[in-house]
Formats: sequence, C-alpha cells, structure tokens
Amino acid sequence: MDRRQLLVMLAAGTAAALTGCSAESGPSHKVTPRISGPAGTPSAAPTPKALAAPPAAQKSRIPAGTITGLPGTGNDLALTVDDGADPAVVGAYIKFAKDTGARFTFFVTANYDSWTTHRAELRPLVDAGQIQLGNHTWDHPDLTKLSATEVATQLTQAKTFLRNTFGVDGTPYFRPPYGRHNATVDKVAADLGYTVPTMWYGSLSDSGVITEDYLIECARKYFNAQAIVIGHANHPAVTHCYDRLAEIIRERNLSMVTLNDVLVSPT
Repeated sequence: MDRRQLLVMLAAGTAAALTGCSAESGPSHKVTPRISGPAGTPSAAPTPKALAAPPAAQKSRIPAGTITGLPGTGNDLALTVDDGADPAVVGAYIKFAKDTGARFTFFVTANYDSWTTHRAELRPLVDAGQIQLGNHTWDHPDLTKLSATEVATQLTQAKTFLRNTFGVDGTPYFRPPYGRHNATVDKVAADLGYTVPTMWYGSLSDSGVITEDYLIECARKYFNAQAIVIGHANHPAVTHCYDRLAEIIRERNLSMVTLNDVLVSPT
C-alpha cells in the first residue's frame, strides 16, 4: 500500500467514524418547522430569512479518489443530506430550501417513498440546481458485504430511479452506506459513472433520534469553511431548528453550496 492509499483510507475511516447512516425507518411524523421559544419551549416559526446566495467562483477540479471536504480556500459549506426515511422531514428540507435559498446535495436512498411523495416539489429545485441529487443505493446495504454484481444492482436501481424521476442520475457522486467502501465497490461504482466516493468531515449526528440542542452542538462544531457535512432526512429534530442552523451559517459568513456549484470533472 503506498502513502496516498493509506491517507485516503485514514480520511475515509475518520469520516465514517463520525456517524453512520441509519438504514432503519422510524414512524412517519407530521413535521412543522419551528423555532424555540422562551426557555426552550417550542413555538411556531416565522419564515426564516433568506441566506446569501453563493458568490460566483471558478470551479475546482474534482480531486482524484475519495473526497471528504471541498478543495481550495473559500468559505463554502456543503451540507449533504442522506437517506430520506421520513417523507415529512424531506418535505421540511424542501420548504427550508424554498424559504431561504439554502442549497443541499441529497444522497438518495431510492426505495424510500419520500422521493416519489415529494417529486413535484423537488423536481423544480433539482432542475434549477439549488438541490443536487447523488446516489446512496437502492435500499442502503453495506456494499462491502455484497458481491460485485449485487453492488452494481444497488447502484443501477438507484441510478435508474433518479433518472426516471428527476431527470438526473447523480453521477459522478455516490455515498456508500455507513461510509463503507473498498476497491471492489469503487471499481463497480466507477464503471457505472460514479467515480467520486463522497464522504464527509463533520456530522449532525442525526441518523438516529437526538435532541435539537445536540444537533446544534454538532453544527457549531462542524459548520466550517470548505467542509462537507452529513445530515439525514430520517427524524424530525433537524426540522425544529432550521433558524438556528441558518444563524450559524450567517455568523460564520459561510455560503451553502452543492457539490456541482464548486466542483467540475477534469476534461
């Protein structure tokens, strides 16, 4: 193993250790985005203020191999949202995007009903480039435990769903469930056009049920310039504190970006 391979493995391992995507779907929730009132009591939220649009900038070439952050020295934040187990949470993310101009990359687990439930609302945002979609497999298995044929099936089913439903296929970005991938997984993915295993360095830690305050603690730790941060559309805590997330972004003068906003494939 050469030095570069070792560094890639260490980076991916560090990212995977921060959190794992939950493959389990909890009960559906009726979610209304809200803010916290006095002493932490919930109260209905006004429409959040718009976030600043990302400045036009020259795109960077996608680095070779696995990525865990954005290249360069800008002030961008890529908040990436996995899974989609709860349709109400996906709907709340879409509303947040519409209300504030927030930009996200969703890594879609394609068998969840959320993506067909919200197709009509989501498709215009995808067409406009405000929300980008990536491949997070069909039903979220550990790809390293599957045969090459089974890995191809997982990615191909999701690719077909994305293309048929949203007119995009997510290439070249895929996120392996639980952050687990190896040389076989990466080769199969690359053969299907997914040449960029997309990891992260920073997590909202919300693949499972957590408190809103803990989620905000994680955001304060990891919402930094040039970070790729992972969140999940599985449980409602995140929908109760969009205003607090937006305030952190404003305080730090960060620009929310999709991966396509700042990266381009080498020609």
